[in-house]
Amino acid sequence: MFETAVTLDQFIQASIDTLYMVGMSLLIGSLIGIPLGIAIVVTRPGGILQNKIIYTVLNPIINIVRSVPFIILMVAIIPFTRIVVGTSIGTNAAIVPLIIFISPFIARLVENSLLEVNPGIIEAAESMGATPFQVIWHFLLPEAFGSLILSITTATIGLIGATAMAGTVGGGGVGNIAIIYGYQRFDTFAMIATVVILIIFVQGIQSSGNVLARKARKE
Repeated sequence: MFETAVTLDQFIQASIDTLYMVGMSLLIGSLIGIPLGIAIVVTRPGGILQNKIIYTVLNPIINIVRSVPFIILMVAIIPFTRIVVGTSIGTNAAIVPLIIFISPFIARLVENSLLEVNPGIIEAAESMGATPFQVIWHFLLPEAFGSLILSITTATIGLIGATAMAGTVGGGGVGNIAIIYGYQRFDTFAMIATVVILIIFVQGIQSSGNVLARKARKE
């Protein structure tokens, strides 16, 4: 029988903290990433709002931020995090690098989803006199809706993994328990429990995303 110094209340609070970090980061990251993804698609060469300057600026910025591993990004922007939230430790502090990490990731996922839309649909919309905004809102996004749901699901799962890494610098949540108790204090039960909690989160989110995507696609 494993013994652990972690109480049930600590596990519950850590799980709540993890969901809070994921939820807030996903919300703000989506508000940034989705428009970025749309902008990349419509301003790319041959896009409905082709703009070489905007595309040339946004594309490398997204690539640069995405190329930095989260653990390095989190440490590198500690001064910025302190400016924004006043501290570099805790759940609120972890949200800042999580947003910077997930926004370009969502942008790329959205880009891929939108590029899957049949170009003939866009051409048909333009031939009917639809404005670029109408093409995006009434044709492009609805056609890609199922794929977008799966993209957001993938981003959410990526965030869960990132929140676990945030525990290495006192980010709070389940990852914090895994580092402090599971790793530093060799608490086997704490480590196993955190793995089980993360698996439950991932499986629940993936299953929900699959169901919603099927409904969106009317499969």
